[in-house]
Amino acid sequence: MYQTIQKIDQSLARAEQVLVIALTAGIAGIMMTQVVMRYFFSAPIFWAEEISVQLLVFVTLFGLSLLVQRVQLVTIDFLPRALSDRARHALLAVLGLVMLVLLVFLAKLGWEWVNRADVRLELGATTQLPRWYNFSALPLAFAIMAFHQFAAILRDLRALFGVAK
Repeated sequence: MYQTIQKIDQSLARAEQVLVIALTAGIAGIMMTQVVMRYFFSAPIFWAEEISVQLLVFVTLFGLSLLVQRVQLVTIDFLPRALSDRARHALLAVLGLVMLVLLVFLAKLGWEWVNRADVRLELGATTQLPRWYNFSALPLAFAIMAFHQFAAILRDLRALFGVAK
């Protein structure tokens, strides 16, 4: 079961990495096209900024999730570094559990928010597309972050109890 969870965690991270790269390339492509259309042809793309902002939200949320998986978030780690390996893994498991609870809570709140009727009816200013699909990135990203955090807790518990890889 442990190996399966870790493999799913790695697969999600690879998918997130591809998604973040593709979306970043999409933003760059849209904005470069916008510059060319606006300044060379005097025909700006009316939806470019709105779509780019939406893609940037996706990149930010899924990039943050990727950082959770890679354990690359900014941390104050003087205490864990001062502890023995066993105590460090115990502390990281406890702190990871707190973060897991927070991430699940935020995913739940995000899901409830996206499913509100007024949010479901909101349309983009220039595209007139429903914005709920953009907003749904929030609970989805937090749910994936929660899974990454769960996998990290399992790794810390496994190291704490000295189970060989």
